[in-house]
Amino acid sequence: MAATMETHSALRKTFPFEFFYQIFALIVSFIAVHTVYVTLVRPSASRLLQEQAVKIAEDPTFVPERSVFVLIKDFEQEACFVLLFWAIAIMAYKAVQAYRERSLLERDLIPLSEGISILPEDSREYSRPIQALGTKERDYLLPRTLLTSLHRFRSTRDIQSVASTAREMSESESERLESELSMVRYIAWAIPSIGFIGTVRGIGAALAQAHKAVEGDITGVTSNLGVAFNSTFIALVLSIILMFLLHQLQLMQERLVLDNQEYVEEHLIAKLRED
Repeated sequence: MAATMETHSALRKTFPFEFFYQIFALIVSFIAVHTVYVTLVRPSASRLLQEQAVKIAEDPTFVPERSVFVLIKDFEQEACFVLLFWAIAIMAYKAVQAYRERSLLERDLIPLSEGISILPEDSREYSRPIQALGTKERDYLLPRTLLTSLHRFRSTRDIQSVASTAREMSESESERLESELSMVRYIAWAIPSIGFIGTVRGIGAALAQAHKAVEGDITGVTSNLGVAFNSTFIALVLSIILMFLLHQLQLMQERLVLDNQEYVEEHLIAKLRED
């Protein structure tokens, strides 16, 4: 119960800033990507397509080269890039948090000389260096786990109870970190879905030009099929990149929780003595 209350307290403190950070990151991502598209991508793609059309008219055997600008020029690809950079911003925030928490693992928060044990009546004394940390640092997993474990040891005088409390807090933190990545997982699902929307739109537009293809003009059909295949291709590539980054972040967070549990066992639980 104490572990859960500590976790909920930390969540209440960090949620408002993180929420507004995500909204701000989405706005910045949209503005940045849309600016690049308006000023560079679409004008470059339009110019290339016009040049290719002139060359094809002059030489029917001319084979146009594939251009990145043409591949990413449509609205579906733009939306995919907005979502990708938004997800990267969210993951960067999580990665910085994990890095800051990991830095505490390099500090001796419970300084003990060799051969000295902690008795239940000493718990309050060893809690003071942790309580002296800054407000932000006290909300990190390691200080919360150490403080809760020391309080539990003082009240129960039972080492097994302390070990169970520390383990429960680690499990609770793992579940919290997992749930906080739900937005990134949604984005990872949304990107290929938007790509498929572009595919459907392109195929539908190509079918609408089928009567011209029957008459011998296949320009409209090929152009719209290009929209269909390009949107799917870009969406799948971006989805692969995003999933790779997501798994790297999850690995970092899982290692943090495991290293935190190992730290507590080595620096606290192993030095407790009931009598």
